[in-house]
Amino acid sequence: MKSLLLLTILAALAVAILCYESHESMESYEINPFLNRRNANSFISQQQRWRAKAQERVRERTKPAHEINREACDDYKLCERYAMVYGYNAAYNRYFRQRRGAK
Repeated sequence: MKSLLLLTILAALAVAILCYESHESMESYEINPFLNRRNANSFISQQQRWRAKAQERVRERTKPAHEINREACDDYKLCERYAMVYGYNAAYNRYFRQRRGAK
């Protein structure tokens, strides 16, 4: 009986500790996470947006060969399955590279 009483007290204490909400946890509710369009557009200037778009275009043009090979392999289901077992390099070589001696 004493152990049951002790277990109940410990359980009540654990619930009280875990469910306690301090003032700090309520501070996040004070800020509205949504902004209107005018305030949202004020974070990044027009020049920064243009520079980011230009950098993205350059990155798309200058992809490394392994990334291009991987994208080609991802579009072909058999190559993608083979890549899951043997890796993308082996899969690309099997399905897209011309074999030696073949024309």
